[in-house]
Amino acid sequence: MVVTQENVAVNGSRRLSPQEIADVLRERIRAGELRAGDRLPTQAELADEFGVERGAVRQALRALQDDGLLTNVSKGSPPRIAEPPAPGHDEPQPTMVGLSPRLTAAFSAPHVRIDAACLTAESLIPALGEPLRLIHGGSLRPERIDVRILLPSRDIDLAFPVPVEGRGDDDPVHERWLAMRNAQGHVLRHNLQTLRSHGIDVQITFRALPFTPPVKLYLLNGSEALMAYYMVTRREEPTDTGTLDMYDVLGTESLLFSFEKAAGQRDAAFVEESQKWFDALWETITTDLTLS
Repeated sequence: MVVTQENVAVNGSRRLSPQEIADVLRERIRAGELRAGDRLPTQAELADEFGVERGAVRQALRALQDDGLLTNVSKGSPPRIAEPPAPGHDEPQPTMVGLSPRLTAAFSAPHVRIDAACLTAESLIPALGEPLRLIHGGSLRPERIDVRILLPSRDIDLAFPVPVEGRGDDDPVHERWLAMRNAQGHVLRHNLQTLRSHGIDVQITFRALPFTPPVKLYLLNGSEALMAYYMVTRREEPTDTGTLDMYDVLGTESLLFSFEKAAGQRDAAFVEESQKWFDALWETITTDLTLS
């Protein structure tokens, strides 16, 4: 590295770069010198320690925040060392496995807000089983639950599932998907509305998308976004009238990626932009959906 006048401290030694300062603090966290919940020294104290300007310290702290190592980063007080993620929580898991614990955590809030954009409610129904059981058992008691679901319209030509040989005048693959969409929507609505017997204000609303969603997205209490790609595959399914050869997706097996506002600026930006995207669809090009 070329040492310029700007890199040299008053005592003649080379000034550390923001990245090098972040690396030193990162190593202290890794070694246990700084533990979860501890406050860092002030920016002034860190600047004195490393012999740099406060701007370099701020850049280093932002880098650590982006890595999820710091919380409560603000101008008013020194940040704290973040709690380590729960085992396995930072690793993507199949939707069927990963969605339930995140929903259970979300239902511990007084006001639960769940927004979902998906192909059907196939993954939501079993994932809601645990939080609903805890509410019925008295372990969880939210005051209000608002659920908004975006599902494809029955009137569009879906990108998937589709017959391998193409659509004809009669499309049993589309009819099969439509029956699943409606049946699962009714079950989801019924399961949530049973919570009204506990005095909980429950609202669940469906709207129709004018396109096939390429991913499934779940937004939990405005603080977490869970996303999974729909992986298209060819498969056959026997029916009473024959075998359906189609391009379909196995939504419950798709890997679910979690983004949390508290994990850093990048995750927070993803959550906020995902919420804006959902709200914009809800308020503009989607239409009322009647499950029939």
